[in-house]
Amino acid sequence: MDLSAMPSAAGPDETMRRYATGRQYELRRGDALAVVTELAAGLRLYSRGGTALTESYGDADIPPGATGITLAPWANRVEDGVWYLNGKKLQLDITEVSRNNASHGLLRNSSYELVDEDEFSVTLESAVFPQHGYPFLLRHRVRYELAEDLGLVVRQTLINDSQGPAPFVLGAHPYLRLGDVPSEDLTVSVDARTRLVADDRLIPRSTEPVSGDFDLRGGRLVGSLDLDSAYTDLAFDGGVARHTLRSPDGRTVSLWQDAGCGYVHVFVTTEFPGRSKAVAIEPMTGPANAFNSGDGLGWLAPGEQFSMTWGISASLTATAG
Repeated sequence: MDLSAMPSAAGPDETMRRYATGRQYELRRGDALAVVTELAAGLRLYSRGGTALTESYGDADIPPGATGITLAPWANRVEDGVWYLNGKKLQLDITEVSRNNASHGLLRNSSYELVDEDEFSVTLESAVFPQHGYPFLLRHRVRYELAEDLGLVVRQTLINDSQGPAPFVLGAHPYLRLGDVPSEDLTVSVDARTRLVADDRLIPRSTEPVSGDFDLRGGRLVGSLDLDSAYTDLAFDGGVARHTLRSPDGRTVSLWQDAGCGYVHVFVTTEFPGRSKAVAIEPMTGPANAFNSGDGLGWLAPGEQFSMTWGISASLTATAG
């Protein structure tokens, strides 16, 4: 990937005309670079020393496969777009027509306003306005920071400005990579004891202990996997669960998430543009269809807020020939 071709910071009017994802916010620290988009408060690129650690896309493109976007007030799917509030049926817009689901929240196509920025961080915010299927007023605030160790730290905060309690699940949809190493040559490790068993519409119906190709605790070669599955019962060490892609030469890139974020979805696809395989590792506070199952579902009282924190780190020193 030619990182020199990635966008540089520009004024909002100029940038919105040039990029399908609106204004681009560029953060640099040492050899680390992050590019954050106005659209969906998305992560368009994170790299270290010119090595791309996330999948990216062109200036005129919207995020393929939802790459890098943040998700609120739900992550993943709501079956048929239907859920019930105090016994009343509510109908969300169907945004995944092929499976008749409401997918990836209400801000996927929304712009986020700048709240604050400095040399190493940017904070963006967008409102979820009351609408059919979700009669609540909230704010989703997303802060990206390049830390002293050059890792990327992302903090997502949901604030309830409604007069009543509001249900939510937060999540994000980054795809990880290790430079030009084909993703099928990487090994993925996820230390989770339980997977959610979903139907053909990707709606969870049960849970089971991980086994076979779904057991990623010891690492599985990406090229051998056809995977679109959520996990829970994650192994937290010091309040953090870590999921890793490792290249044959020993370099690694990891996504970590805090203890308030008890689920992760792993998606291995052959449909990412320009890549034979791509790997999404998606931190979530709850799984698909949480509005109906109640699993991982949070409720915010009026004026209350909730935050989840996740990030990406890498070890880019080769340890094998």
